[in-house]
Amino acid sequence: MTVTHQREPVTEILRAMAVDPAVCGELVHAARSRSPEVADLAEAESHRHVSALVTAAGQWFATLDRVEEQSFAAALLLGADRAGQAVPVTAVLRGVQAALTRAVEITVDRSRAAGVPDGLVLSAVLLLKEYGDAVERHVVHGYRTAEQRVPHPAGGVRARALRQLLAGGPPPSAEELARAGIRPDSARHCLVADATGPARGLLLASRSVAPCGDFLLVEGRLVGLCPRPPRGEEIPAGALAVVSPAVPPDALRPVYRLCVRALDIGGRRGWRGVYELTDLAAEIALADQPLLGAYLTRELLGSLDPSDDFHRQLALTALTFLDHGRRLDQTAATLFTHPNTVRYRLGRLQQITGESLTDPRHDGRPGPLATLHWWWALTTWLSPPPDTR
Repeated sequence: MTVTHQREPVTEILRAMAVDPAVCGELVHAARSRSPEVADLAEAESHRHVSALVTAAGQWFATLDRVEEQSFAAALLLGADRAGQAVPVTAVLRGVQAALTRAVEITVDRSRAAGVPDGLVLSAVLLLKEYGDAVERHVVHGYRTAEQRVPHPAGGVRARALRQLLAGGPPPSAEELARAGIRPDSARHCLVADATGPARGLLLASRSVAPCGDFLLVEGRLVGLCPRPPRGEEIPAGALAVVSPAVPPDALRPVYRLCVRALDIGGRRGWRGVYELTDLAAEIALADQPLLGAYLTRELLGSLDPSDDFHRQLALTALTFLDHGRRLDQTAATLFTHPNTVRYRLGRLQQITGESLTDPRHDGRPGPLATLHWWWALTTWLSPPPDTR
C-alpha cells in the first residue's frame, strides 16, 4: 500500500496529461515528425490514439499490483488500425517510440515542478520505460493479428486505396482501384461501425463475416463495402452500425462522411443495431444546424423550464405524440398511460407555451412544416447540453 501511495503524484500527473490538449498535441507532433507515414494520416486520428495511450499509462501506473490486459487494449487497437491502413510496422514503431519518449520527458518536467522527490521521479521513469516496452509489444501483436486476417496479398493495396477513396487526399486512379479489386462501375453499400465497441470483433476475430467480407480500419472506425445491406444477426450484439444506399466508388467519400456523422449521433443516443443512413437523415440535418434548433426552441418552448420535471414530462409526451403520427392511443401505449392523460398533457403544454401542437398550421405554415419545427424544437429542448470539455 505504501508503494501505491508513493506513486499517486505521478499517477495524477499522467491523468492530467491524458486530458491536456497541449500535451496530446506535443506527442502527436513527435510521432508525426519521426514517422512521415504517420504524418500522412489524419491528425485527429493520431490525437485519439495518443490520448488513449496516455490514459492507459495512468491506469497501468496506478495498478501495477494487478496489471490487466485491458491496460494495453489501446496499443492493440493502434497496431490493428495501422495494419488496416497499410502503414509499415517499422514506421508505426518509430512514431510510437517518439511519442513515448516525449511523454516521459513531459512527465519528468511536471513531476519536478510539482515537487516530486528525485528518487520517485527516477522510479517513475523506469516504470514508464517498462510500460513503453509493453506498449510496443502489443502494438506489434495487434498489427500482426490484423495483418494475418488479410485473405489475399493485395490486402495492403486495397487498404491504401480504400483509405484514399474514403478519408481524404487525392482519389485513387482507375488503375489503383482495379489493383485493389474495386470496379469503378460497381455499386456498394458503405457500412461504418465503431471499432472500439463490440463490432471490433469483426476485424480482429473474423474478416469473412457476410455480407461485407473484409473489414478495414479507416480513421479508427470499421468500414466495409457490401454488395447488400447486412442483416441484424450479422453484426455483433450490442454494436452500432450504419449502412448507406448502394453507390459507385466516386460517390463513396461523401456517403462515408454521412455514415460517420450518423454513427456519432446514434452512439451519443445509445442506439444499437444496424441502421440505414436514410433512417437518420433528419437527425443529421438537424444536428448540423444547432443554431436554428436553438431559435426554434426559444420560439416554441421558451416558456418551459428545463429544471421542471413536469415540463420535461410535457415535452416528452409531445415528442412521443409526433413520433407516433399524432396518434393518442399509440402515444399512450408507449408512455404506459391513458389517452386522456396524453390529451391533458398536450393541453397543458399549449396553455404554458401559447402554441398548439395539434393545430395543423402554425403561424401560417403548412402542417408538415409546423410538425417538423415542433419535432426539431422538442428534440433540441430535451437533448442534454453538448459536452464542451
